[in-house]
Amino acid sequence: MSVAAAHSGGIADHIHPEPQGFVRRYVFSIDHKIIGIQYLITGFVFMMLAGLLAETIRTQLLNASGGFVSPDTYNEVYSVHGSAMVWLVIIPIATGGFGNLVFPLMIGARDVAFPWLNMLSFWIFPVSGLMLFSSFLMGAPAAGWTEYPPVSLQGAPGTTMWCAAIFLVGVSSTLTGINFLVTILKMRAPGMTFTRMPLFVWGQFATAPLLMIATTALAAALAALFMERVFGVPFYDPTKGGSPVLWQHMFWFYSHPAVYIMILPLFGIISEVLPTFSRKPIFGYKLIAFSSMAIALLGFMVWAHHMFTSGLAPFLQVLFMVMTFTIAVPTGVKIFSWIATLWGGKIHYSTAMLFALGFLALFTFGGITGVFLAAVPTDLDLHGTYFVVGHFHYVLVGGSLMGVFAGMYYWFAKMSGRLLNETLGKVHFWLFFVGFNMTFLPMHWLGFMGMPRWVATYDPQFQFWNRFESVGSYIMTLGILCFFINVIYSIRAGKKAGPNPWNARTLEWQIPSPPNYYNFKHIPTVYGLPYDFSQPLPYTGLEDELTDSPPAQLTGAHH
Repeated sequence: MSVAAAHSGGIADHIHPEPQGFVRRYVFSIDHKIIGIQYLITGFVFMMLAGLLAETIRTQLLNASGGFVSPDTYNEVYSVHGSAMVWLVIIPIATGGFGNLVFPLMIGARDVAFPWLNMLSFWIFPVSGLMLFSSFLMGAPAAGWTEYPPVSLQGAPGTTMWCAAIFLVGVSSTLTGINFLVTILKMRAPGMTFTRMPLFVWGQFATAPLLMIATTALAAALAALFMERVFGVPFYDPTKGGSPVLWQHMFWFYSHPAVYIMILPLFGIISEVLPTFSRKPIFGYKLIAFSSMAIALLGFMVWAHHMFTSGLAPFLQVLFMVMTFTIAVPTGVKIFSWIATLWGGKIHYSTAMLFALGFLALFTFGGITGVFLAAVPTDLDLHGTYFVVGHFHYVLVGGSLMGVFAGMYYWFAKMSGRLLNETLGKVHFWLFFVGFNMTFLPMHWLGFMGMPRWVATYDPQFQFWNRFESVGSYIMTLGILCFFINVIYSIRAGKKAGPNPWNARTLEWQIPSPPNYYNFKHIPTVYGLPYDFSQPLPYTGLEDELTDSPPAQLTGAHH
């Protein structure tokens, strides 16, 4: 195939001759679509492992006296569970997975800006995951996913492995952020102005600077913890002049923006699914787009609301409380815009739409409980209780994971050419939704009653609700099992999707499913937003994309 790499602004089209052979095509691939699928598969494998750890936690808590695993093992299990879900499941799936899979297609690009760097970013990820789980062989970290010193300074050798693993994940994330930012800035199709970009692209655009900036704070904190554990450099040990509170500042300066690293791309998914299945233009496009940037900026100004119990000066507590209330405003803008999009629409309750609606309900509830924890007096009372566990999971499982499943049911056809089974999908949704609420809703009143988190045994008065939660977690697991069965079944025997099964209007649906290696025969020209279903498609240059014959020469320039 002869390839013309027409380019403008110094960025080439990045079309290489199509790779031959299984290894070059599917293992060490530089095709953004294959890399996206690799991220998704690897992320879901780690989800299964982290989910088994979650079920170990819930089985231990069936009885007030525990008895399923030892207290020391329990500490290791919940520490690795939390670390894996944040750094090996949600962030890689939301950014590396869906980001790589569809956002270059959505902006009319033939690849990301740095394809080889993209491949490197991916391969760092499974290596770091294997490092994290292998920490069990030498005594896993046991101070929770936050690994606060001085407890983490005294932890088993696996804590050092944890530092190295999370540091590597951070390197992968940073490289991905750089790659995505350059791609969005330099490789959009002609006419794809910032105010014509699909909202999923806005979600990735807001996330990329967070990946690049916040992750460096975590990297510094991890390097310091590693050096203190291995070489005895006293960063966090108060007996040698260090400060354990320094770790909290550096960790949360990353980890609060990390909540938005997990959620902003999924806000983008919801903003694609809702208009498609309600057949209405998205309400308040610019408000949703710019609120993503506002959330990214404000996310750096609220980290110390995790530290109200650490002895912050009262004036700082009030400042961070006010800033935390403020960040609810751009999030609220999105919620109201999504509800207005649904209002009066011809809603089609596909599985993707059910997960998007579930996201709306659960994430909103998680946001409301977050207001309690943003208020200093309430947080001082609830900080060490199960109320925090309930809130956190409503935001990150009810939010992020529901968004992940909405994206899978929406874009599975684009990556495989086949549709996921809708009946199995709806069984998955209802088992997951009901099981989720059974698991995490009672945690809020257990927190008000005073049940502490991080405990392997507890007061017998809390046993009924803990058993109720554990049953709910088993139901939720059944739902996820339905999802994996659905994926395996649909790859083999699913209904063929055709290029655009949802009659969606974004660019990725205007080309074959799965897309050709080169994405577009001709780079399209864009002259409008993709959300108005009453208007013709706002693109030119797509006329022969669905014909079988490959072009003799690929054309088009990026601006």
